[in-house]
Amino acid sequence: MPNLNKVLLMGNLTRDPELRTLPSGMAVCNFGMAINRNFTDREGNRREETTFVDVESFGKQAETISRYMVKGRAIFVEGRLKLDQWESNAGEKRSKMRVALENFQFVGGRGDDDNHASSDRSLTTKTSPIQENDRSTNTETAKENAASDNSAPIEEDDVPF
Repeated sequence: MPNLNKVLLMGNLTRDPELRTLPSGMAVCNFGMAINRNFTDREGNRREETTFVDVESFGKQAETISRYMVKGRAIFVEGRLKLDQWESNAGEKRSKMRVALENFQFVGGRGDDDNHASSDRSLTTKTSPIQENDRSTNTETAKENAASDNSAPIEEDDVPF
């Protein structure tokens, strides 16, 4: 009998990704997603239903998601359903369904989500007051160097995601 276990989801992160490392050195990233469904009920009222799903990724994909994703950002996930089973401290049998990530794509662009641009850990840098005062001097020096050199500095907008 043939079997198929494939999940395709597109939604927003409900929390910042949690990255940890296994004793073997493999990276593991866990995050939650919210997937919204809009529909009209029998009475003609517009309704919205939200489904919350936990996702687990491994290796390079885990590192990439942890580095570039934050709460609220959209992501497309391809994976498979995985049932985790364990026994609680009280001796009760527990289980939870989650998605084991196999592939993903970032959804939207950096300009699509201005609310979360300031919280993006990988693309923002903090400057000290001294660095802030020297910024105009550094900018002028960078412009002079760019004018004398054919290679222009890389701008934030040049990053493809």
